[in-house]
Amino acid sequence: MRIAIFTDTYDPDINGVARTLKHFIHYLDNQNISYKVFAPDSISKEYASSHVRRIKSLSFFLYPECRLAFPNLSRIKSELEEFSPDIIHVATPFNMGLCGVYLAKKLTIPLVGSYHTDFDQYLQFYDLQFFSKILWKYMNWFHKPFKKLFVPSNETLSQLKCHGFTNLEVWPGGVDCQLFHPFYEKQAIREEWGISKKYLLTFVGRLAPEKDVKTLLAVANALPAEINEQVQWFVIGDGPQREELQLEAPASMTFTGYLTGGQLAEIYSASDLFIFPSPTETFGNVVIEALASGIPAITADSGGVKNINKAGMTGFLCETGNVTEFVNAILKLLENESLRMQMGIEGRNYALTQSWDKIFAHLLMNYRAVIEEPKKQKYA
Repeated sequence: MRIAIFTDTYDPDINGVARTLKHFIHYLDNQNISYKVFAPDSISKEYASSHVRRIKSLSFFLYPECRLAFPNLSRIKSELEEFSPDIIHVATPFNMGLCGVYLAKKLTIPLVGSYHTDFDQYLQFYDLQFFSKILWKYMNWFHKPFKKLFVPSNETLSQLKCHGFTNLEVWPGGVDCQLFHPFYEKQAIREEWGISKKYLLTFVGRLAPEKDVKTLLAVANALPAEINEQVQWFVIGDGPQREELQLEAPASMTFTGYLTGGQLAEIYSASDLFIFPSPTETFGNVVIEALASGIPAITADSGGVKNINKAGMTGFLCETGNVTEFVNAILKLLENESLRMQMGIEGRNYALTQSWDKIFAHLLMNYRAVIEEPKKQKYA
């Protein structure tokens, strides 16, 4: 099987799409499956690879961490014909995605795609709700040619069905349980990072309106004084609201910037709770990483996170933006160590069932079905 992937975000970008594709490429390498990725260029040149075709791009003003590519269609068409893929997978609905859809039609190559981001939910956090109808029209038009559209959760599948999408298939995210686990040397980590308080509460994500980080700040400020004295917060990530948040944050809140790999895994492991108020997730990669690390998650009862965080088993689900519910959930778990430990065990056990290998093997099975479909129709 030869696979061409078109995406508007890719490693070393730090977001769910880029990280999922990075895991997928690693899997394809291990399986000796041929692939070629067409993606925007990166500021970092150390990520150059013969399997990745970087396209000239500019930073996207609404989302500076992502880039807007300007593909040369004739050049990419020639490269694609030379590579001769059996299937094209489009991961994003912007310039590179449009390029992939166009060339799949032009060269009659089977086309599939994946839906990772709930852009409609994002609109309300930027006061752009009036774009909603236009957005859904575009998304329907863009995804209509796909033989299969892979979505990260049942929640997203139901939402897209309501908007008239077809050929939907659930393709959840996975987690690397060898990297994310509860068995790091916690005392050494606490000493390294200067964590002196009894409890460490952690958030991981982009510091932007769609993650509802304002609720995170409100929760931190609403904890009772006697608990606040025992709590240290780690806010891991970056984004347009970081400076504003740092000005308003309590002294107990540390902003680390982006962390990845072993550094991130160690902080998860040393944490007591994972707090994640974002209501816009189609899946929630950081939530399953936290569960794999053996810590309970307190999350918004919204989006794909609902399919990962099992209420009362691996953590608690709170009404979006409801500061009181988040505070009560935190207090309940900080005051009940045995419940906290039991939820950590349940979260770890669940994460162990969600290996990337299993998830990607299922994806390739779906690829094969799409590739074989024209042959079956021909001989029907």
